[in-house]
Amino acid sequence: MARLTHPPHVFVRGIALPRPAILLSVFCLICALGLPAKAEAHSGSLSGSHTGIPIPSLSHGEMAVIVPYYGRIIALASSASDTDESFRRVLNFAQIQRAYCLWGIMPGSVGDEDSPFNECSHAYLAAAKMALLQMRTMKNEMVPAGDLVSEIDGALVRNNLSLILCRFSEEGFNTADLIRPRLTGIFLHVKSLAATLLALMTAGAALWWTARLLRTKPDTVN
Repeated sequence: MARLTHPPHVFVRGIALPRPAILLSVFCLICALGLPAKAEAHSGSLSGSHTGIPIPSLSHGEMAVIVPYYGRIIALASSASDTDESFRRVLNFAQIQRAYCLWGIMPGSVGDEDSPFNECSHAYLAAAKMALLQMRTMKNEMVPAGDLVSEIDGALVRNNLSLILCRFSEEGFNTADLIRPRLTGIFLHVKSLAATLLALMTAGAALWWTARLLRTKPDTVN
């Protein structure tokens, strides 16, 4: 009786994928975040293309206060009816830019200016602020947008955060220039590196257990 063994593959919809290939794909996805969005790397408000819509800079203190309101701002902006192309492009930039920032889940992305995700956090929150201020001029969104602005202003005053600056506080942004965190910055930032390694180990463990669950019992041949 001979026993046929199966190679260390994960079967997805009938296609056998080697485990190392899957892990490599996960690593390449993280590496892609380190690639610049354009040939000219964004290193300030004077670099990159300015064919898009300029977005005013955002102070470090404002960023910390706006973060909890981001979801409400985007929800209100997404439901707005009397919009124009400029507003929709700013809203689109905010949502895409936040995805490039890994949806704000990296530790220190907002509060730590040394984080490789801090600059892109400035970008998407600056766009959210711009969208909120634009909604104050819209007929249907004027009242709820005004209420949100009042809440944010109150939080800034109570916490004395409006004047707190970092090296990105003077940087303006543009809808034509997406900001991506650089891979080298992740390796140099302890919290980001730890979170990335933890994510890779978790993904690897999940794939390993999935492979065990999907692996069929060895066939036997008489």
